[in-house]
Amino acid sequence: MSRREMLIERYADDLRNKCGIEPDMALLRKVTIGCGPSIYNADASTVAATQQHELDTVRRNYLMGKLGLPDGPDLNEAIDKVIETYGRSERNKYRAVVYYMLCRHFGKESVYA
Repeated sequence: MSRREMLIERYADDLRNKCGIEPDMALLRKVTIGCGPSIYNADASTVAATQQHELDTVRRNYLMGKLGLPDGPDLNEAIDKVIETYGRSERNKYRAVVYYMLCRHFGKESVYA
C-alpha cells in the first residue's frame, strides 16, 4: 500500500470514528489528491482551527478558489460547523478531511468529477 493510500485510510477512519460520517471513498481520494504534496508535510497536512489566519486561508484558497463559492458569512459558518463536527478538542484536524466535509456541505462534488 502506498503512503498516499495509507493516509486516505487514516482520513476515512477519522471521518467514521471522529465525525460520524461514512465517507465516499472515491471523493475522499480525489480531495486528498487535490491537496497535493501538503498531505506529506506534518504542518501543512492539518488545519490549525484556533488560528484565524489558517481559517481565512481555508475560506479564501479552498472555498472561494477551488470550489468557486462567493465570499460571505455562510463560508465561515460552514467552516465552524465542520470544525465542530470534527471536534474542537481534536488536536489533528487533517486538511483533506476538513476539505472533504466542506465539499459535501456545499454539494460541490462535481468540482472533482
